[in-house]
Amino acid sequence: MLTWLFIGLAIAIVAFAAVWAICVKIRNYSFLDVAWSYGVLVLAPIYALAGPGHFERKIAYTVLGCAWSARLGTYILLRVLKHHPAEDVRYEALRQRWPGPGMFLLFFELQAVIAVIFSLPFLFAAWMPLPLQEIDFIGLGISVLALAGESLADRQMKRFKSEPENKGKVCQAGLWRYSRHPNYFFEFLFWVGISIASLNTPSAWATFLCPLLMYYFLTKVTGIPLTEEYAVKSKGDAYREYQRTTSAFVPWFRRGEGE
Repeated sequence: MLTWLFIGLAIAIVAFAAVWAICVKIRNYSFLDVAWSYGVLVLAPIYALAGPGHFERKIAYTVLGCAWSARLGTYILLRVLKHHPAEDVRYEALRQRWPGPGMFLLFFELQAVIAVIFSLPFLFAAWMPLPLQEIDFIGLGISVLALAGESLADRQMKRFKSEPENKGKVCQAGLWRYSRHPNYFFEFLFWVGISIASLNTPSAWATFLCPLLMYYFLTKVTGIPLTEEYAVKSKGDAYREYQRTTSAFVPWFRRGEGE
C-alpha cells in the first residue's frame, strides 16, 4: 500500500507541474482549482485497480469518490472557462505577493500533496479485505446526503443568478436562507462521512485529516473569508444584513426565527 501511496504522489506532482506550465502559458492560475478537484477522480480508480481489498468495498468507495470529484471538478471547470481569461481574485491577490511563476510552482506542488491526502480514504479502502460493515453504510450514507445537499445548493444559486432581476441581490433562496455557505457546509460534511466510514480501516485516524483540512480551508483561508470580503464589496449593506441574520456555515434558523 505504501508503494502505491508514493505512486499516487508521483502522479500528482507530475500532473500539477503540467497544469502549472499550462497556467503560466495562458496566464490564468484558476485552473489549479480544477486540477485539485479532479484529483480523487484520477487516483481513486488507480488504487481500486491495484489494491487487493474486498471488491464491493472498492467499488462503493471509488464510485462515491469519483462522483464527488467529477461533480465538483466539472462545476469549477465550467465556472473558470466562463470567466477566462479573467482570473479568480484569490490568484490575482497572490500575484501581488509572488511576482514570478516560481513560487506558484511550489504552491501547485503543495496542492498536489494535499490532493493525495484527500485520496487516502480510497487508498485504505482498496487494501481493506473485509466486506462493507455497518459503519461503512452509515458514513457513506452521510456522504451521499452531503453530495446531494451540495448539488442542490449549487443549483439553487445558479438558478438565482440566472434571473436578471436578481442582479446585485443576495441569494436567500432554499438552503441559502439558512446558511450563507450551504455548499461549503455539505462539502465538509461529505468528508466527515468518508472519515466515519473509514473507521474500520488501518490508519483510520489519517482520514480525519480530510474534514479537518477542508474545514480549515473553507472557514479560515480561501472559502468564507475571501467570498464574504468580495460579497460585502459588491453588495454592501444588503450582505451585511445577511451576515447579521444568517448562519455562516451550519444551516440553522435565521436570527429571530425558531426562538
